[in-house]
Amino acid sequence: MSGHDSKYFSTTKKGEIPELKEELNSQYKDKRKDAVKKVIAAMTVGKDVSSLFTDVVNCMQTENLELKKLVYLYLINYAKSQPDLAILAVNTFVKDSQDPNPLIRALAVRTMGCIRVDKITEYLCDPLQRCLKDDDPYVRKTAAICVAKLYDINAELVEDRGFLDALKDLISDNNPMVVANAVASLAEIQEHSSRPIFEITSHTLSKLLTALNECTEWGQVFILDALSKYKAVDAREAENIVERVTPRLQHANCAVVLSAVKMILLQMELITSTDVVRNLCKKMAPPLVTLLSAEPEIQYVALRNINLIVQKRPTILAHEIKVFFCKYNDPIYVKMEKLEIMIKLASDRNIDQVLLEFKEYATEVDVDFVRKAVRAIGRCAIKLERAAERCISVLLELIKIKVNYVVQEAIIVIKDIFRRYPNTYESIIATLCESLDTLDEPEAKASMIWIIGEYAERIDNADELLESFLETFPEEPPQVQLQLLTATVKLFLKKPTEGPQQMIQVVLNNATVETDNPDLRDRAYIYWRLLSTDPEAAKDVVLAEKPVISDDSNQLDPSLLDELLANIATLSSVYHKPPDAFVTRVKTIQKTEEEEYHDGEGGYSESHAHAAATGASPPQTTSNAQSSAGRSQATPAPVPDLLDLMGMDNSSAIVSADPTTPAGPSLPVVLPAATGQGLQINAQLIRRDGQVFYSMLLENNSQVPLDGFMIQFNKNTFGLAAGGPLQVPPIQPGTSASTLLPMVLFQNVSPGPPSSLLQVAVKNNQQPVWYFNDKIPLSVLFSEDGRMERSSFLETWKSLPDSNEISKDFPTFVMTSVEATLDQLAASNMFFIAKRKHSNQDVLYLSAKIPRGIPFLIELTAAVGVPGLKCAIKTTGLEMAPLFFEAMESLLKS
Repeated sequence: MSGHDSKYFSTTKKGEIPELKEELNSQYKDKRKDAVKKVIAAMTVGKDVSSLFTDVVNCMQTENLELKKLVYLYLINYAKSQPDLAILAVNTFVKDSQDPNPLIRALAVRTMGCIRVDKITEYLCDPLQRCLKDDDPYVRKTAAICVAKLYDINAELVEDRGFLDALKDLISDNNPMVVANAVASLAEIQEHSSRPIFEITSHTLSKLLTALNECTEWGQVFILDALSKYKAVDAREAENIVERVTPRLQHANCAVVLSAVKMILLQMELITSTDVVRNLCKKMAPPLVTLLSAEPEIQYVALRNINLIVQKRPTILAHEIKVFFCKYNDPIYVKMEKLEIMIKLASDRNIDQVLLEFKEYATEVDVDFVRKAVRAIGRCAIKLERAAERCISVLLELIKIKVNYVVQEAIIVIKDIFRRYPNTYESIIATLCESLDTLDEPEAKASMIWIIGEYAERIDNADELLESFLETFPEEPPQVQLQLLTATVKLFLKKPTEGPQQMIQVVLNNATVETDNPDLRDRAYIYWRLLSTDPEAAKDVVLAEKPVISDDSNQLDPSLLDELLANIATLSSVYHKPPDAFVTRVKTIQKTEEEEYHDGEGGYSESHAHAAATGASPPQTTSNAQSSAGRSQATPAPVPDLLDLMGMDNSSAIVSADPTTPAGPSLPVVLPAATGQGLQINAQLIRRDGQVFYSMLLENNSQVPLDGFMIQFNKNTFGLAAGGPLQVPPIQPGTSASTLLPMVLFQNVSPGPPSSLLQVAVKNNQQPVWYFNDKIPLSVLFSEDGRMERSSFLETWKSLPDSNEISKDFPTFVMTSVEATLDQLAASNMFFIAKRKHSNQDVLYLSAKIPRGIPFLIELTAAVGVPGLKCAIKTTGLEMAPLFFEAMESLLKS
């Protein structure tokens, strides 16, 4: 929309929807375009304009690219809520995918991918296959991304139609953007698949590295992320890869820089030359420093990633600590992250600089930042033993400032320093005790009490100091109460005089009788029992040597750090959590064969059909293997009896009407002999005397007689199922048998969009189960009572809304004569109603009906002897329209 289109967002007067409906159906192009803009504006501000779906879709037939984009935008938004009407747009999508303008072709395939409606998915396949091989690279790169979207909707369809192979072929494309999008699509698919789909080989590697220099910044990110999963064969290959990737460090886009850094860090693990590693560290420092001159949000992301990098390789930024000094106008989240990195980079060489900075930060106005800065000084003291004394001097200077929260934070960190360096800096305790009266935070109080208890023998008035806390013992938080209890016991054990003895009695009484805290009460009882039974044992327990605390600046586990480094430039590296900690992916669990057969009325999965296509049989379950143990080892073990799993009694099954009726030579092959171990099956659904039959011809080209034939049909749109057992006599080698199997409808209906797919399983006593796919031609279901009176036809046509009309062109069909065409259609129960002339064309009206009373009112427009026929239908079962056109195409070809 252009800059002058804000007027469409202004409020409208009463009757908005009817007005828009009228404008959308206007005969003037400009008025229709303005109306669509108003609809999009209303949609954007949250108004429900879904009732205009058919009117907006009618505006799709236009050459105006802007209008087409707007209509497509509307479709993406409302198709999910109007799936039955969304199918109206299919023809235009297919037509646009073959438009001379590459922008329109790409727009069509992109929009079809964004419309996540199952009914449209199958129509996307053919246009997508064409667009993946399009001459224009813009169309190819759009189609590549569309494959990933289609995979998300229907993974099996993508694999069956060979889209994954087409994507892999695009990696060799001469256009770098096509390569980048193909890589992005494959990487996305790989994330949602449990088996390897996208594996980079040394051959693919060189193509990706070549494309890297020429594609756009986001294309480079996709390729670098994919390359980061490649493990070089040896150090030399790793060096070559790094050499090709290093120029990306100079890129202006932060994402490209971070992806390049990730790639280099991972390859550096394989490089053995210390000189090469040192040079790479030098090369990575300036780009990482440059990231800190960006806006705060990008700075924060960069800092979180740098935080991980310096934990793995601190030498990269060891000399760049100054760039992490906080500026006065940095947001607090940036300051906090800089502080963390400064602690990690602090060393004996730069500690004086760092302490000056931290001391400066401790005098700022932001309390949280000040606390963090004081803690940072303590962490540096714990990390660097030789700098500990300087750190304590700075902390004492801060305590002298007498700012309450600074003093309290200093006491907390000094307690940790005492634990890190026992019996070293106790001379400062007197200074700490001067601030006792100002302590009001639980952690600071607990820390001070711990110091008094730990060094009670060196503090002359330790009992007085502890007694000052005991006055408020019942009101203190649990953290302080626990420390008071332990410190008093320590005091008593170190100075068993009368004063501490009275104090211990008061504390133990308070901690057992006056408290509801189970932790405090249990600890008090343990101390009481120890003191009353064995004071020496109490000394061993309470005054035992404490474990020395260690530096926690590199607190991440090495395996977790490696995983996070492999995810640099993603959310994982910002959260410092592995992806599976905050991303949940639902993966399809493969069912066992038995579960699949029990899923509904003996339905089986599409993987079985795929197995038939490749000549492989599905894997056996354990029970199958056991039951077949007694059979000959040369014969493949069959799966369980299909009809037994259905729970059918074979003895009471309906006998086939005419088992020996010849199937005829024109039946298509559904199971070739090469796939069926010598068994070839020709089959087709036919209609005879108002009944649907499955006409079959079975040929035995194997070396052994075949008998005990059974058949089963998977769930399908029309619930077609066998009306009885398969009546086939034993077939000797080199002979054949034919049969007509009566079918029943609506026995085994599958959910989801209508499909002409019929999945069949056939077995015999000598071979495993064979699975194959067949088609359900809708014409077989056209019933004999589909003829309509002319008046009834006209009335029904008018009563059905325009949204129930859909049409399709058959450009190659040539009508030799009207009579021959009508006879051809009448044979499939499509009944002639009327005929009229329009220009030089004949317009024929016919009617047909499928089970459950769904009528099809048909209008055929064609000229005798001229290629091209247009078929329009009106029906209440609009979802069946694709199957109708599929059947019509088959009939016209025959």
